Amino acid sequence: MIMQVKNKYVYRSKISEAKFRQIVRLFALDLDATQISQIVGLSRVTINRYLMAIRERIAKFCESESPFQGDIEVEYEVDESYFGPKRVKGKRGRGAGNKTIVFGLIKRNGKVYTEIVPDCSKSTLQSIIRGKVDTNSVIYSDKWHGYDGLVDLGYGKHYRVDHGKDEFVNGKSHINGIEGFWGFSKIRMSKHRGINKKYFYLYLKECEFRYNFRDENLYLLILKIVRINPLFLS
Repeated sequence: MIMQVKNKYVYRSKISEAKFRQIVRLFALDLDATQISQIVGLSRVTINRYLMAIRERIAKFCESESPFQGDIEVEYEVDESYFGPKRVKGKRGRGAGNKTIVFGLIKRNGKVYTEIVPDCSKSTLQSIIRGKVDTNSVIYSDKWHGYDGLVDLGYGKHYRVDHGKDEFVNGKSHINGIEGFWGFSKIRMSKHRGINKKYFYLYLKECEFRYNFRDENLYLLILKIVRINPLFLS
């Protein structure tokens, strides 16, 4: 019988609170499971169980956050990106090659929100925009037809750049902020050398979390999140 250890961050914990804090500190520093395992002296399998449980709490925290709540007359950039294996030969277009489609909104000089979507249709993208962005705000996008008609929905300040004509910046019109987030996320995910589609959402929300709170102490913030809602490892 394995003795349980008192740990306010983990139900029925088998490791000490100090050991768990060490895992969180190393995770906050963006070390991977293998590196953390070598430092703390636990198996990689055990470390992965803790890290996935932490990611689940982070995802729930992101879901409960309202990064744009109360914001009016501010500037947003919107865009979609595609995550997954390299494009299958012969397949082209947005989302080609069985990729996971992610839609993102970013407030300029602020936070980002991401959502996995089934497609890039007008109805899908604009329903998210309508639920997150006040009509008095400014929206910047590319020329994808999924953004056609935003003006008709009350978004009178919608400006676009035409990437198809190699136009990436036109005065204040650009989507460099959200594209920067896509680059940040893909670089982070690439170090895992392949992510099971089943867990992609958790890794996506981890990227969102790290980006939105990049100027804060992630170690203390994660401990606070887990203290409110302790982990349960079955």
